[in-house]
Amino acid sequence: MARRIMDGRFGTRAQRVEEHADAGAETFDGVVMCTWLHDHPQFLLSPLYIGGDSYSGIIVPTLALAIDESNDSGDKPILNLMGYVAGNPVTDSQFDEDGKIPCLHGMGLISNELYECTKDINMLHVLEPLCEEVWSPRIHNTSATDGMSRLMLESARAADDDIIEFKCRKASYVVLKIWANDKTVRESLGVHKGTVGKWTRCNYDIDYIKDVYTVIMIVKVPFTGTQAWIRFLNLSVVDDWRPWYAAGQVAGFTRSHANNNLIYATVKGAGHTAPEYKPKECLEMFARWISGNTL
Repeated sequence: MARRIMDGRFGTRAQRVEEHADAGAETFDGVVMCTWLHDHPQFLLSPLYIGGDSYSGIIVPTLALAIDESNDSGDKPILNLMGYVAGNPVTDSQFDEDGKIPCLHGMGLISNELYECTKDINMLHVLEPLCEEVWSPRIHNTSATDGMSRLMLESARAADDDIIEFKCRKASYVVLKIWANDKTVRESLGVHKGTVGKWTRCNYDIDYIKDVYTVIMIVKVPFTGTQAWIRFLNLSVVDDWRPWYAAGQVAGFTRSHANNNLIYATVKGAGHTAPEYKPKECLEMFARWISGNTL
C-alpha cells in the first residue's frame, strides 16, 4: 500500500480555459516523467515517490492520481508509484482560509478581534523578521539587465554599502535566478544549449483562470486548515497524536490514519517550506517514510 503524508485531493477545479491552467499540470508533468524514463530505462522499476511543498499540494496529488489511473488502465510505461508527500500544502481554500485565525490565535499571537494587527509579521515564519527588500535599488536595476550574473557577483564580492547582508530567506530566491541561468551551471546539469529558455522562479506573465489565481494568493497555509480537511476525510486513526524524534530531540508531532495510508507530521520550528528551515529533521522524516519505518 502506498504511504502518504498529507493527502490533498480536495481543491475543486474550474474548467480549464488556458493551456497554462494548473488543471493540466499533471498531464505535462506526466509527459516529462515518461520522456525522462524513456531516456533512462534503467529506472523504470525503481520506486517512485512524488513530492513538493506549498502550491504543490494542488499538483502533486493530481499527478499521483493520474499515474495511478494510467497504471490501472495498463498504459505504458507502468510506473512503480509508491506514494507522495506534500509539505504545508495548499489544498482547499475553505479549509486553508478558515484555519488562519485559529492558527494565529492558538500560537498566542493575536485574539480573534485583533486579526488586522498582524499585517507586519512574517507569515512564512512568525518567529523571523519581516523582510520585503534585500537588494539596494542599484542592485535591483542591475539584475534586470544582461550580464546580471557577473555584475551581481562582483557587487557581492565588493561587500560595500550597495548590498545588504543576507539576513532574509528571500535573498536566496534572487541568487537562485542567477545560478539557474549561469552557463556553467546549465552545462553541469546537462541542459543542452538552445533547448531551454531563461529560467525564472515564478512566471507572472502566465494567464491563470480565477480559481488558480485565488489559490496562488494563499501562500501561507495554516496547519489548522490541513488538520481540518484531514478530519473531513473521516479516516480511522491507527497511531494517535504523539511526538516523533530526531537526534534524541522532539522534532515534531505525528498521527497516522487508515492503515498508515496517510501520515500527518509536523516539523517543530519550521516555516512554510519545512526543508528550507529544518533540513536535517525533514531528511530524517523522509528517510523513515520511504523505508516503511514509523516516525
